[in-house]
Formats: sequence, structure tokens, C-alpha cells
Amino acid sequence: MNILISNDDGVFAPGILAAKQAVEDLANVTVVAPDKNNSSVGRRLTLFKHLEIKTCELEDGSSAYSVSGSPADSVVVGTNYVMDEKPDLVICGINQGVNISCDITSSGTVCAAFEAVSLGIPAIAVSLFMDPETSFKQDENGEWYIDYDFTLTKDVLHDLVLKIKNEGFPQGVDLFNLNVPSNYDSEEVKITHLSHKMLDKDVIDNTNNEKEDIFNYHLDENQSSDDLIMIVSDLIKEYDEGSDGYALFVDKCPSLTPLNVNMSSRDLKDW
Repeated sequence: MNILISNDDGVFAPGILAAKQAVEDLANVTVVAPDKNNSSVGRRLTLFKHLEIKTCELEDGSSAYSVSGSPADSVVVGTNYVMDEKPDLVICGINQGVNISCDITSSGTVCAAFEAVSLGIPAIAVSLFMDPETSFKQDENGEWYIDYDFTLTKDVLHDLVLKIKNEGFPQGVDLFNLNVPSNYDSEEVKITHLSHKMLDKDVIDNTNNEKEDIFNYHLDENQSSDDLIMIVSDLIKEYDEGSDGYALFVDKCPSLTPLNVNMSSRDLKDW
């Protein structure tokens, strides 16, 4: 079995090494990913423009490839240029964050998996939701750091790939979207459907006192804020039972959503 691993957080993000470690006993693994963070770029492709590809070394000493493009670019480059033959499976992640609901079409992680499906390759998009209360910690000097505990995510991903290796994908399923909470109450994987949405979005400017710190965070001191705006978002708080959001935030267990990339709705006989 040959597996291509990519992501949207960048080739040196800890999640991509965790994904490799989760499945390297099951397959020959090739890592091709963007050279820097490409979160929320959707399925952006770089067509008829030069891309720089470099060999690099992951933290465990293994080799990988970085691409100066998007996650979808990396999947195309990995499949059609780096690997000698088409991979049997593409894994995108482990994303540091959450990718649920119909908002997944903006996710670089999930859309890289979509790109794999368009190339005729089944795929898994996998994300670790890092609970703010448990994932962000302080060291003995009071410095904040992120505790990336991929243990459960790696276990679930390994078992999922093993099942796919032995049994193949279920009929009608093109890809799986897997989300695992860092602060979990149960290790049981729930099969879910997409929530209606994940984020409430708003637009703010320099008159918004509530989000003043966010608005001014990257503001150059020589840059006027009078003509600047910013799109901000907040996670939805309530989800329907049986949805990916409900499993993640209410049941606090891993959510596995089977997806078909054909978005056609064909039943219009009563329209």
C-alpha cells in the first residue's frame, strides 16, 4: 500500500509527522506538503505558474518534499510528479484545529482531500481539535505553549487506515472527514453527518471595542486603521444530535463523517 500525506499547516507542522508515524507500519509513506501555512485556502490551485519544490527533513530524520503552493497543489505534485505511481490513499493532516460542517469547503485540509478524489484516489482528512482549556499551557517560566497530544488521533487514524487496507472504502464514500477532540470523554468513534455550519462570521473595523486587540494585532504602527476592516469568526455553540459538531463538542468523542464529493441534488420531480 502506498500513501501520500499532505496538510495545510505546512510541511514542518507537528501534525504531519504524527500522521506519518500513525500509518508508516501499514504502508509506504510519501510526504508532500506546502512550505508554509496555508489554512483556509480551500481548493486553490496554482496553474501555469512556477512552483518551487524542495527536499527537506522532518523531525524524525525522514525525508519529505515542500511545495511553494497550496495543499491541493501539493496533492497534485505528489501524485503526478514525486511518486512513481498513483497512491492508494491520500491522508491530509493531522490538522491543528477543527474542520466540521458545511464550512469544510474553505478548509485547505479537506479540500486537499477533495483534490485527491478528483484524481481518482480515496482520501482521509483528519483534524485535532485542541481544547483551549487543556491544550494551551504555561511552562515553569510562565511562557505559553501548545500541548500537541496526538495520541488518540494517531490511534484512530491507524485503525481507520487498517480497516480501509483490509476492506476498502464503503460503497458511495469518496473520503472520510475525521475530527478528534484533545479533551475527550470517550474514545468511541461516532459516525456523523455534517453540521449546518461551524462558524459565525462578522466584519469589524477600528470602532469595535470588544475585538480591539484582535483588530490591532498585526497593525503596522505607520498604517492607518481608518480604511481597514477584518473578517472575524466564532465557533457555533449548538449542534444537532448526530452531527460532527455534536460528537466533538457535546459527546466529546471522535467524529467520522463519510463524504461523497458529488454535490448534485437530483430529486426535483416535485419542484
